[in-house]
Amino acid sequence: MVIKVFLASSSGSTAIKKKQQDVVGFLEALKVDYTQLDIACNEENRMWMRQNVPVEKKPANGIPLPPQIFNEESYCGDYETFFDAKEDNMVYDFLRLPPPPGSKEAEQASKALIVENGTHAEETNAEKSLDESRQAREEEGEGQEEEELRQLEEEEEAEVQEEEEAE
Repeated sequence: MVIKVFLASSSGSTAIKKKQQDVVGFLEALKVDYTQLDIACNEENRMWMRQNVPVEKKPANGIPLPPQIFNEESYCGDYETFFDAKEDNMVYDFLRLPPPPGSKEAEQASKALIVENGTHAEETNAEKSLDESRQAREEEGEGQEEEELRQLEEEEEAEVQEEEEAE
């Protein structure tokens, strides 16, 4: 299985460049087999990436920004979900790869499989933890969007009132 990282070689955004470097550097440190696919110089790569990011994971404008990460044809996530997985020591789960023996992630997975009296020894398992982390981040983003919309509406109402008072 080859991990595909969609990048923009000529991005004008420093933030995007840093995120891309963070993903690539971390994959190299883990010695994960990956391929960089440039969306800035290759229209096929750009279209494939845009078409294969799930609708629910696309931003409001519908155009996902790099880096986007796939395991072959299977979508793994964007930088934010990668970062969450990295912080939770769940990168191999995020990449849909088996963790190497002896890694923290492998130890967590084996502990989750230990069964005592028909129940898990630990209440959380790797997949549930990562899903909850993703869901919390999405909910946080939705809350921020709602707050921004509310503020814009209030500003527009204030402007309309000022205009009416001026007349």
